[in-house]
Amino acid sequence: EVELQTDGNRSGHLQNGELVFDPEVNEEIVRIIAAQLAEIGDQFDKEIKAGVVNDLVQNFLNENLSGEEITRRMSEAVEGLARAIPSDMEREKAMLVLAMVLTKKIANTMPSLLQRVFRTTVNYINQQLHNYIVRMVSAVKQ
Repeated sequence: EVELQTDGNRSGHLQNGELVFDPEVNEEIVRIIAAQLAEIGDQFDKEIKAGVVNDLVQNFLNENLSGEEITRRMSEAVEGLARAIPSDMEREKAMLVLAMVLTKKIANTMPSLLQRVFRTTVNYINQQLHNYIVRMVSAVKQ
C-alpha cells in the first residue's frame, strides 16, 4: 500500500532499525498530487466560515472528548462543508482537501492544538479516505 505523507516526504518504515523507503512511491507523483490539492485548498480556504473553525477548536480544547469523538466531529464538519462543494469535483477529493484546510485553520487559530488536531486529521484520513488516496496515486502513475 502507498501512503501519502502530508509533509511531501517519501513514505517509509523502519526495518531492523533503519528507515527503508517504499520503492513504488515516486516523489514526482507525490509533488503533482500535493500541488493539485494545495490549489484546491487555497480555493476552499476562503469558503470556510470562522464559526466552523471555532466550533472545532472548542471540541479540541475539551479534554473530556475522546479521540474517536473528536474524529467523529471533524468528520461531521468535513461532510457538512463538502455538501456545499460543486458537484463537478470528486467528493473524496473535496473531503481530503477540506480536512487538511480545517487542520491548518485550527492550528493557526490555536497553535497549541497542532499535535492533537494533526493526529485527529491523520486518523480521519486513514479511516475515511485511505482507499481514495491509493486510487489517486495509482491514477497519476498511469
